Amino acid sequence: MEARGTTAGALVSRDGEEQAAKKDTAPPKTETPQTKSKMEKIFGFRKEDLTSWPSLVTLLNRPTDPASLGIFRCLFGLLMVIDITQERGLSHLDYKYMDGAPVCRFPLFNVVQPLPLDWMYLVYVVMFFGALGIMLGCFYRLSCLMFISTYWYIFMLDKTAWNNHSYLYGLIGFQLTFMDGNRYWSMDGLRRPSIRNAHVPLWNYTLLRTQIFIVYFLAGLKKLDADWVEGYSMSYLAHHWLFDPFKVILPVELINLLVVHGGGLFLDLTAGYLLFFDATRPYAFFFVSYFHCMNSQLFSIGMFSYTMLATSPLFCYTDWPRRFFARFPSFLRAVLPLTSPDPQPSTSCVYNKIQSTSTNPQETPPVAKAPKLRFKHKLAAIFTLLYIAEQLFLPYSHFITQGYNNWTNGLYGYSWDMMVHSRSHQHVKITYKDGKTGEIGYLNPGVFTQSRRWKDHGDMLKQYSTCLNHLLPRYNISDPEIYFDIWVSINERFQQRICDPRVDVVKADWSPFRPNTWLMPLLVDLSPWRTKFQEIEGSLDNQTEIVFIADFPGLHLENFVSEDLGNTSISVLQGQVNVEIVEEKKNYTLQPGEKMKVTAGAYHKVYTVSEVPSCYMYIYVNTTEAALQKNFTKLHDLQERVRNGTETEPLPPQLQPLIAADGDEGSEVNATDPIVQLFLKRQRRMKEVKKRREAGALERLERFAVKKYYTMRRGFLMTAIAMRNLAVGLPSLEQLTREVDFANMKEPQAEANQAEANQDERVKDEAGHGEL
Repeated sequence: MEARGTTAGALVSRDGEEQAAKKDTAPPKTETPQTKSKMEKIFGFRKEDLTSWPSLVTLLNRPTDPASLGIFRCLFGLLMVIDITQERGLSHLDYKYMDGAPVCRFPLFNVVQPLPLDWMYLVYVVMFFGALGIMLGCFYRLSCLMFISTYWYIFMLDKTAWNNHSYLYGLIGFQLTFMDGNRYWSMDGLRRPSIRNAHVPLWNYTLLRTQIFIVYFLAGLKKLDADWVEGYSMSYLAHHWLFDPFKVILPVELINLLVVHGGGLFLDLTAGYLLFFDATRPYAFFFVSYFHCMNSQLFSIGMFSYTMLATSPLFCYTDWPRRFFARFPSFLRAVLPLTSPDPQPSTSCVYNKIQSTSTNPQETPPVAKAPKLRFKHKLAAIFTLLYIAEQLFLPYSHFITQGYNNWTNGLYGYSWDMMVHSRSHQHVKITYKDGKTGEIGYLNPGVFTQSRRWKDHGDMLKQYSTCLNHLLPRYNISDPEIYFDIWVSINERFQQRICDPRVDVVKADWSPFRPNTWLMPLLVDLSPWRTKFQEIEGSLDNQTEIVFIADFPGLHLENFVSEDLGNTSISVLQGQVNVEIVEEKKNYTLQPGEKMKVTAGAYHKVYTVSEVPSCYMYIYVNTTEAALQKNFTKLHDLQERVRNGTETEPLPPQLQPLIAADGDEGSEVNATDPIVQLFLKRQRRMKEVKKRREAGALERLERFAVKKYYTMRRGFLMTAIAMRNLAVGLPSLEQLTREVDFANMKEPQAEANQAEANQDERVKDEAGHGEL
């Protein structure tokens, strides 16, 4: 079988070539069949097509069936319509862009700022109709421009929302702008018969296929990182219920190493190649589809999984929609895409014309005439090659944008290092110092922000400190200096500082092209300790917690041990530290292997006095949580004894709801004891979780649809309010309040769950250390 559209180089297709010849040549002449070379059979093009610039231009502009591109255009537009209401944030736009509120933002360029709220809704309306126009193929070029202009504006407004798939959406929208995506199953085709079912040049498919290949393959190359290969990047995923079938034959440790990390690495490295060739494409479809369906359940990544599923058919024969829809009943043909096998010629393509060298075609076979190449054909070839080169270079351009590098390289998003790094934050402290009075104070981490990702990136720390420097004078803090003390663990390493806590970041130098001298290096030499961490954690009971700390010479950690954390101790693993008990004004020196207890409810400081980084660990027990779990165990045992009739003593009034709960799920609201109330609510929630997990496909689909309905409903209603405000002005405050309340209406179950969650927090506070 000819491998049409299956090459990593030009990713070419032979589709439409024979049909184009019929259109552009004289009446059919008898032609001697030519034997195709092995290369042409496998890749769909000849070696001669790459030997000169004209032949390469001809190859990239070869006429190709528009069917597959048209279906992808429709699917991509549909997914973007849905995405705008969800991950792009239309449903909660008023929370993100609050007019007049002091908010620190993190745009790519500081000159890029959000418009007033009602105008931001207008931006989203333009983007929405652009995506809708792409889906319908209606005023296609204008729709693409509407979509990408507003999309990239919103994208550059907030670096904290950047991720690989959001970047990919923008790239695909950009590519579609230059493609002939409206030649098949589009409203433009109905308005303009001259473009309906017309050929598209091969480079349209070349760009999209190469882009998807890059997404897979470079993601695989990034996963060759030692942390991924050794199974430290996403180790928590092995405990997810999706991997339960593997637990029948493999322990969790091997599921993590072989299935999660090994399988992810192998699929990313090979998926692009397997999709190219006819023989391997069915297997690639199965594994890629399974992979993306799992990701849709494992991660909150919006429409990314479905977008990648929509890209897979691009690697098939480009006429696959015609053959697929031809199988449908004839009475549906009016609303389905065209099944006619003969696309019409297009000026965007280059056709190989055939001329005869003899009046008797039986004697001399026809000879291909060199096609006429127009400027737009050459420009399209140049654009294709430059775009592919840029996409291959950009993920490795971190040596240029050094100001965005920290423990990971570059701006997160364009590097395709998907899920390679996981972080946990143990301690975040923001200190301000009044530049005139010298007064020192502390800020709540994340104050004036709506994101948490600023803690991991030097460029965002600089933007945040500058913003705080501008906002704090409103609160009588003059010329404030800002210091960050942020402790982060990446891929299960030690918790360590990401920036120097002694540096005023407001005055610190930052350039996008120079390294940040005030960022602390990742202590990669301590990575082998992770094996020891697992041994230590395995020796502890379920109630004992542990935190591993690494610090630099000359620095110290100031820590407060909560009263909830009893039996807290510090144990040194490497280096030498001095522990200062602040209230007692005493110092203790600890060497490797030594440990000491620290007092709960008091401050202490840990100084690193060795010449090498110190490594130590906190071991503690959350006594409040332990007491609560102990009470839960007692209540569960008592409830079981009541159920099986072995409990002979009468229950006191505060425990009577334990009996009533078996017959009436709502009886727990009458419980007066806060611990009993929390226990019954916990049981109820566990039953609900089990019920949801064991729900059938129809019930899951209904739940999913209802959730999406209320999300989209709020987005559209708030947009209508904003458009009304722009058109006729603001209404009275009372009317506006009623309108927003109506838009905020949620499904009854969601409101009940939220109310219950809020009540649980109050009950936990009341429970404290309470004993029965």
